[in-house]
Amino acid sequence: MQILDYIIRHTQLNKTSVKNTLELLNEDCTVPFISRYRKERTGNLDEVQIGAIVKFKEQFEALEKRKKAILKALEEQDVLSSELQNKIAAAQDLTTLEDIYLPYKKSRKTKAEKARQLGLEPLAKIIMSQNASDIESVAFRYVKGEIASEDQALEGARHIIAEWINERTDIRGNIRYQLERFALISTKVVKAKENEDAAQKFKDYFDWEESLSRIPSHRLLAILRAEKEGYVKLKISIDDDRALAKIEQRIIRSNNYCADQIEIAIKDAYKRLLLPSLSNEALQIAREKADDSAIAVFAKNLKQLLLGSPLGEKRVLAIDPGFRTGCKVVCLDAQGQLLYNETIYPHAPKNDSIGAMKKISSLADAYKTEAIAIGNGTASRETEALIRKIRFKNDIQVFVVSEAGASIYSASKIAREEFPNYDVTVRGAISIGRRLQDPLAELVKIDAKSIGVGQYQHDVDQSKLQKSLESVVENCVNAVGVNINTASKSLLSYVSGIGPKLAENVFNYRNENGAFTSRKDLKNVPRLGGKAFEQSAAFMRIKDAKNPLDDSSVHPERYQIVTKMAKDLGQSVNTLIGKPETLKNINLKDYCSDTVGLPTLEDIIKELEKPGLDIREQAKVFAFNQNIKTINDLREGQLLPGIVNNITNFGCFVDVGIKESGLIHVSNLSDSFVKDVNEHVHLHQQIVVQVLDIDLNRKRIQLKLHKKM
Repeated sequence: MQILDYIIRHTQLNKTSVKNTLELLNEDCTVPFISRYRKERTGNLDEVQIGAIVKFKEQFEALEKRKKAILKALEEQDVLSSELQNKIAAAQDLTTLEDIYLPYKKSRKTKAEKARQLGLEPLAKIIMSQNASDIESVAFRYVKGEIASEDQALEGARHIIAEWINERTDIRGNIRYQLERFALISTKVVKAKENEDAAQKFKDYFDWEESLSRIPSHRLLAILRAEKEGYVKLKISIDDDRALAKIEQRIIRSNNYCADQIEIAIKDAYKRLLLPSLSNEALQIAREKADDSAIAVFAKNLKQLLLGSPLGEKRVLAIDPGFRTGCKVVCLDAQGQLLYNETIYPHAPKNDSIGAMKKISSLADAYKTEAIAIGNGTASRETEALIRKIRFKNDIQVFVVSEAGASIYSASKIAREEFPNYDVTVRGAISIGRRLQDPLAELVKIDAKSIGVGQYQHDVDQSKLQKSLESVVENCVNAVGVNINTASKSLLSYVSGIGPKLAENVFNYRNENGAFTSRKDLKNVPRLGGKAFEQSAAFMRIKDAKNPLDDSSVHPERYQIVTKMAKDLGQSVNTLIGKPETLKNINLKDYCSDTVGLPTLEDIIKELEKPGLDIREQAKVFAFNQNIKTINDLREGQLLPGIVNNITNFGCFVDVGIKESGLIHVSNLSDSFVKDVNEHVHLHQQIVVQVLDIDLNRKRIQLKLHKKM
C-alpha cells in the first residue's frame, strides 16, 4: 500500500493534487503557504483539504512505523511466514494490524499459557477436532503432576481453546460489528456519593441508558467525567445470547461431548476475553469520536474568536473593573503601548464615583481617547453604567470586552517580558484594551485552552487538542497577515515558516536596527534563510513602505508580474493599486506561464483592488439592558439583547449582561431542524433573545433566539 493511494482513499481528492501537495509538504512548506501561493500545483485545494492530507499522511506514517516494529518482532520470534508478511503489508488500519499480531504478542502469563506449559495443547486440539467420542478417557491421559483430575485437564484445554477463539480475526470482527451497531452505554449512580453537592451536576446521568453509536459527544464526555470523578459506574453491553450464537455458528459442527466443552470455552472466551477487550475498544472509539467532535467545536469557536472584529489603531482607555480593590485604568496609544495607569475606586466600599468620573474624563481628554474598553468580569455592569454617565468632550465609543484568559496572560512570562515594571493588575487592564484594538494580536499570547470557548476541553485528548488549536491560530494569523513593525514575538511566531526562534530573531533585529522598510530586509535577520523567506514574506506587512506591494498579500516572487502589468498599461505600480476599473482591462491569460496560472493571477488582481484589506469586520458598540443586573431581575418572556459567548454541539451560550450566561438549546435556535449551530450563530454575534425559563436554584437560564442584530 502506497501513501498516495491511502490518502486518496480517505479524502477522495484528485490524485495529482494529493501528489503535488505531498511533494510541497516534504519540501517543508506550510499549510497557509501552500493553500495561498501554490494553487496551481494543488489544484486550488483550500487549507481544510490540505490539512486533511497532512492528517492522513501522519496516520499512514504511524501505520507503516507499527508494521516495521511488528515485522521485526515476528522475525525475532522466527515465526514470520510469507503469508503472514503479506497480511501485515495489506493491513490498512491499526485495528486490523493489531488483530493479526495478537496471537504472537509476548503477553504476561495467561491461563492458556500455563495450560500449555502443563502439556494440555494436544488435548485442546483433540477437542477442537470434535471427533473424539469419549473425551473424558482422552483427558485421563493428561492427569499427572499438577493436573489432579480429568476436570482440571479439560479446564486447562478450554483455556487454550478460549484464547484461540479470542485470537480469531473473524470472531473479533463480528463482535466489533455488533458493538458498533447495537451496543448500549448505561450508568448507575454510586450510592455513597449520590447526595454530594458536587455530584448534582451529573444528576441526569445517575441512571442512564442510550445507544453508544448515537450518544451525542457532549453527553458521552459528561458521562465519562462523572465516571472519572467516581459518581457513576459505566457499562457497555450487547445482546450476549446473540453474540454467543454467532460464535458457536462459526466453530461448533458436531453434537457430542467435545461440542459441550467448546461451548463452555466459547462462553469463557466471550465473557473473560472478547467482551471486556472489545467493549473497551468500542468505548475508546466512541471517546475518540467525541473528542474529535469537541475539538472541532473548540477549533471553530477559537477561529471566530481570533477573527473577532478589531477596533483598529485607535487610542484606548481600558478598565479592569473591581469592587474592593478598585478599577485598574490604563491609557494606550494607537499601537497598544502603555502611556499611563491608575486605580480608581467608584464602587463599594469607597464609593468615590464622582472622583472616578472626573479622573476618567480628564484622562480621556489628556490622552485623546477614542474608545473605552471595560472588562466583562466582576463589577463590569456597574462600571459600564458609571462610564455612560460621563459627558466626554469628544465622541467616545464604549465597549465591554471579554476577559477570558486575561489573568493567564497577566501572570505569564510574555507579560513579564513586555511589562517588567508593572504588576499583574496593570497587565490585565492592558490586555483588555489591546483585545479591543486587535483581538488576534493579543489572544495569540494566551494558551488557547485557557480562553474557555468550547465544551469539555479539559477532558479530551490534550495533545490532539493542542495540535488542532495551534493549526487554527496559524491559519488565522496568516489569513490576516501581521504588521512586522508592531507585531509581538508571540504573533510573529505563528507566521508561516517562522516559529518561536526566528520570531525572536526578527523581534530583536527590529529593536536593534529600527523598523523594517522593505520585505527584503527580512533576509538580513540572522538564520532567516531563503526557505523561511519564501514561506513567510507575503504574510508580513510593512505600512508606508517604498514599494506598496510590501503592504499587500502579493508574494515577492510575483512582484515582477505586477510591474509588467503596470508597464503594459503605461502606469507605475503606485498608480495601478486601488484602481478596479483600470485593473479590469488586464487580460490575465497574457501573464500565465508554466508556474503561474489564473488562480494566482486572480488573487493578485483582487489584492491590488484593495491592498492590505483586513478580512475582519469592524468592531461595533453594544449595550446590555441596563435594568437587568442579576439573575433575579429576569422574567419569563422578556426580550433581551445579548452576545454569543460560547458555542457547543447542543446549543450556544449567551451573555445577557449578568454573571450567568443563558443557554439557547439547538431546539430553540430555529423552527426547523438545526444540523450545525454554527450555521445559525457565530461567536460574539449580537442577538436578541427571549427568556424561556429561569432555574434560580441551579443558576440556569433557558433562552430562545428571537432575532439577529
